[in-house]
Amino acid sequence: MPHNDLRTPPTLMQRLLAVWFRHFRVYTKNLISNGLPPFLEPLVYLVGIGLGLGAYIRTMNGVPYINYLASGLLVSTAMFTATFECSFGTFIRLEFDKVYDGMLTAPITVNNLLVGEIFWAGSKGFFFTFAVMVIIAVTGVFPIGRIYPVPLIGFLTGVMFATLALFITSFVKNINHFNFLFSGFISPMFFFSGVFFPLDRLPAWVRPIAEALPLTHTVRLSRAICFAQPDKFLLFDLAYSLLFSAVFGFFAVRRLKHRLVD
Repeated sequence: MPHNDLRTPPTLMQRLLAVWFRHFRVYTKNLISNGLPPFLEPLVYLVGIGLGLGAYIRTMNGVPYINYLASGLLVSTAMFTATFECSFGTFIRLEFDKVYDGMLTAPITVNNLLVGEIFWAGSKGFFFTFAVMVIIAVTGVFPIGRIYPVPLIGFLTGVMFATLALFITSFVKNINHFNFLFSGFISPMFFFSGVFFPLDRLPAWVRPIAEALPLTHTVRLSRAICFAQPDKFLLFDLAYSLLFSAVFGFFAVRRLKHRLVD
């Protein structure tokens, strides 16, 4: 390599990919224990809830209940993995392992580091959604030829919840406080975002709250792909998801930047 190339600073994409690749290498060191659960967890839901509850609820909104459930589970798994990655995972790297201190000695900025974190969480959302898609296709719930674009919605879901989790992490001083995030917000959202039943089954005063929840919008996008039912309202869902990611990402990076520099 020419001598002047050694002094050429890495491009923005190279810096972001360096952060992504670092997390990828750590994740794949325990590939079986990390990669197998995403394929097993949807089986538990599909068998335990889809088949069990499906024996009593034959259809939901005119489709078999197991199909209705599966179309929501595709992206809800991305929510959980991205939130965990950028809450507990980020906090451990920040406060206990001091990983970021070492990473910032490389030619990357704090912004590069945090944006790389977000894209890594989005990639995990893509992979977890892909894993659920494989199980759903193998079990014959949906044909793979119809639902193959859904992992892209999983990526969007992962990015969205990564920005939210990073924003929360910027305030947290004790790792145990994340229990409030999961028990008080993420888990209730799982049940009130249209994964298990339509929002119009909720009381009138609860529906606006459910519509404001971020998971609601990517579940709707996923379901539209699964049932091949495009709707102009889906543009609002997409815009909401992108705007949510941009706003929370901006404030998360801004707050964590001060914390890392200090």
